Amino acid sequence: MSHHSNGHAAVVPSKAPDTIKRMADAASAFGASLGKAELAKATFPFAGTERYEWHYTPVDRNGLLISEMSGDQINLAFKMMETGYSASGYQMARQIIRLETILGEYEAMTNNVSSWHRLEERYWFSVFGEPGSDAPWGWRVGGHHIGIVATVVGNNEVSIHPLFFGSNPAEVKHGEHKGMRTLAEEEDWARSLVTGMTDDQKSVAIVDPVAPADILTTTVRVVDPGTTPQGIAIGDLHDAQRESVVKLIRHYVFRAADEMAMNYWKQLEREGWDSVHFAWAGPLERFQGHYYNIRHDRFVIEYDNTQNGANHIHSVLRDYTHDFGEDLLTAHYQAAH
Repeated sequence: MSHHSNGHAAVVPSKAPDTIKRMADAASAFGASLGKAELAKATFPFAGTERYEWHYTPVDRNGLLISEMSGDQINLAFKMMETGYSASGYQMARQIIRLETILGEYEAMTNNVSSWHRLEERYWFSVFGEPGSDAPWGWRVGGHHIGIVATVVGNNEVSIHPLFFGSNPAEVKHGEHKGMRTLAEEEDWARSLVTGMTDDQKSVAIVDPVAPADILTTTVRVVDPGTTPQGIAIGDLHDAQRESVVKLIRHYVFRAADEMAMNYWKQLEREGWDSVHFAWAGPLERFQGHYYNIRHDRFVIEYDNTQNGANHIHSVLRDYTHDFGEDLLTAHYQAAH
């Protein structure tokens, strides 16, 4: 086997045996709790295109809905979901789901009722292939503002990308949770970075006075590195600013379970941060539509907050080769031949 030094797929240290074991146990337990009809909705072959389907809008999708599960099945479904996230990531995911009730109340109060039912039960759970087998397998949880797709290859490597979080409302405007913010660091840390820039730095970093209406990578299967604007190179920032960018990247990476996130992070540290760029679009004040991205040779982080009076966040980490475990699968199939 030749050594892969220059950023080839095989160098990604995606080995996360403890996480994979937890995932396999949780996915198997979830599957075992289902009856025949439920199993038919929740399970799919690994091959085919279904596992690439993900959305962050409230559209209907395939899988088994929480509303179709019993209490025990719901607990097992969430246990499976929890294996993909860090403790803070999982807490945030559950908070995002709880926002559906708050959003529904607010829309009713303001006579702005959506065509979607805002229900915590409108989240779909799916399993692909055979959990724990040496053949590739995976699972997915999707619903409004949650997108998580785990892909396990050779039962010792795993990808959790793309990894999406959204929030609406980003800051709750009514009721007992008034003032509660969801994804506040994603918003505040980036804003303080760009507001602290010199005029010269801002002239490069702020790529447009108007933010795009949504993240530009959308839900495509493979992200083209040219999709997002480039902004300012990390080398044109001073030390404290560079640290702020790296801290923000780390925040996104560590949405994923610690073992996976740590491996991914070590890989990024080895590659270094020279390829990183930061771009902002839109005004700098809160509740004005704004956008940013952080580009790296391997990945792009995108954040957009323009809808509902700029109180509605979409944020994601997309990896150009690692999304849906494509790099792992390529290496796996090559090795098998």
